[in-house]
Amino acid sequence: MRTWNFWVNTLILSSQYNPPRFIELLMLLLAIAMLIVATIIPEKPFLVLGLSFVLGASISILVREAMSTTGHVHPPYYQRLITQFTALLLLGISIYGFADLIRSL
Repeated sequence: MRTWNFWVNTLILSSQYNPPRFIELLMLLLAIAMLIVATIIPEKPFLVLGLSFVLGASISILVREAMSTTGHVHPPYYQRLITQFTALLLLGISIYGFADLIRSL
């Protein structure tokens, strides 16, 4: 029971500390779950929902990183670069997935 209490408290604290990152994390976790379900049950709605979560989270990450350069707290340059590269990679994968899905219809 203490383990669950620790995780719930950590989750609540992280959602209060930085809500945009918490929502992005939640979207990426739901995307992973939907894409796993889409591989097990090959139906298009699961794939579309998973790809849309990835698309929304990657755009949100890119916008947040673009806006964070104007704030007072600057993360290290390499950390911002890695985050932006990962978001662009996820964006490219989701756009490619949508294009492939539309072409297969």
